[in-house]
Amino acid sequence: MEETLKYYQYSPLALAYVGDSIMDLMVKAHVVSQDNMQVEKYHKIVSGVVCAKNQAAYVDAHIDTFSEEEIDVYKRGRNASVHTKAKNASMAEYKKATGFEAVLGFLYLTGNRERLEEIIKGVLEEAGL
Repeated sequence: MEETLKYYQYSPLALAYVGDSIMDLMVKAHVVSQDNMQVEKYHKIVSGVVCAKNQAAYVDAHIDTFSEEEIDVYKRGRNASVHTKAKNASMAEYKKATGFEAVLGFLYLTGNRERLEEIIKGVLEEAGL
């Protein structure tokens, strides 16, 4: 039987890469399920939710709800050496967003869908969706 990889075995940027996609997909699925509209309108709504500024703000407001393991993953992602920056966010916001996405990727890859859905639900609620 194959042993599940532990969070520390994943590169924090690999976790963030997966987390970015998972968040994008989950937010898109929610928005599309709520209303029928043009794709450009979906894109505008989703982009406003998944942007680095919003992710950083979510972390600032909810870091105290993260488990010890999630905080460890978050810090690894936040402190990872990134060579790019979001267009409309500061480097500090971008690093927080990278840490947040690492947590989402970690939750997805380790099969903790319940916690992943809980966090995305919170993000959607804060965005008024």
